[in-house]
Amino acid sequence: MSEPPRLGALETQVMDVLWDHGPRTIRGIIDQLPKQPAYTTIATVLTNLGRKGLVTARREQHSTWYEARIRREEHVASVMRHALETSRDRAGTILHFIDTIPADDLDLLRDYLRRRDDGDTS
Repeated sequence: MSEPPRLGALETQVMDVLWDHGPRTIRGIIDQLPKQPAYTTIATVLTNLGRKGLVTARREQHSTWYEARIRREEHVASVMRHALETSRDRAGTILHFIDTIPADDLDLLRDYLRRRDDGDTS
């Protein structure tokens, strides 16, 4: 599996806007960001995210709309898979991770595994 695209700080903020609010124009993205970066800065970030396969653009009348090509959960899962694949001790990495997650997440994992074993992953 190839390495998932790494995101810089501003790329992460732009992706968060698209994941949280759906398709946006450049102006719509800028309006959702905590700081107001230049229009050309966001246009460049979106071009880079497009090259990384994370964003797609579509023309609609006089505007270009940008949207995430994958869900946030898919991206995070690919980062986690890559981390496991590059670990020299996969089992140790998984067990250490499990030892560090909150009890609520452990309950979620237990419940999911129980349902999966019963054939119900809905």
